[in-house]
Amino acid sequence: MAALILVCSCSMLFSSCLARRRLIVRKGSNVAQPLLVADRAALIEAISREYRAVNDFTATVDMVPALGSAEKSKITEYKDVRAYILFRQPANIRIIGLYPVVRNKAFDMTSDGARFKLYIPSRDAFIQGSNEIVQRSENRIENLRPQHFVDALLVRPVDLAADKVVLENLTDEDGAYYILHVIREENGALRLDRTIWFSRVNLEIARQMLFDAAGNILTDARYSEWKSYDKVAFPKHVEINRPQDEYGVVIDLVKMEINKGVTDDKFVLEQPPGTTLRVLGQQPAAPAGQSPASSTKGKTNPE
Repeated sequence: MAALILVCSCSMLFSSCLARRRLIVRKGSNVAQPLLVADRAALIEAISREYRAVNDFTATVDMVPALGSAEKSKITEYKDVRAYILFRQPANIRIIGLYPVVRNKAFDMTSDGARFKLYIPSRDAFIQGSNEIVQRSENRIENLRPQHFVDALLVRPVDLAADKVVLENLTDEDGAYYILHVIREENGALRLDRTIWFSRVNLEIARQMLFDAAGNILTDARYSEWKSYDKVAFPKHVEINRPQDEYGVVIDLVKMEINKGVTDDKFVLEQPPGTTLRVLGQQPAAPAGQSPASSTKGKTNPE
């Protein structure tokens, strides 16, 4: 009987004095909100559905480009850059960036998915080459590819015929995510191709990481503030980091039009007269003299 009283007394002591209840509040949720549940098939289908919903778009955005990397502990940001992004499936993209305040053109670049062109008025430079970076340049701007924005802004569907997919439930005190690990087999070996993160608060895509064959991060894209534009869901805030290329950009949508049509001429970028052509992998050429002027030179709004 004495032993029973002792056990009860200890139990009351531990429950009232030593136990501490903590309420976990995650970003975008409240204490009472339960976490959502989904399986691997549902998440894969959600990616495909959102990708198929966007045939084209025209966006006005505020950008904060940054040079440097977290690994080298030095990042320089350039604020208040206005830009226009035009996209059309499967891989056409054009991005026109304007300087802060004066709003003169800072850069103009386009890509068809295989090759890219980049015009930098301040340097009278016109750069073109393959989307694939064979050897990274010490000049970071030469590592910039419009295709990097396509890969980050639109999460492409999982190819179940070629990829293996493993689902992880990463739920702890700091966050609650479902993570799809997309694994690819190359030359008889398995490698991690990318990871796609879903918030369990709302089952929206929160992050996508793309990796190279050695497991290094190529792109780390984070998404938030998903909204409906022309009845299509799209993140209002996107953070893109390219640590190997030592640059990143934060994008905030100001205006977005989806599936209104983008014509072929919007993706045409010709070398302006007087600029120096640089074909990556080759020596710089003489300034252009006979090339027709770009039909978009001097324009700041492609609309």
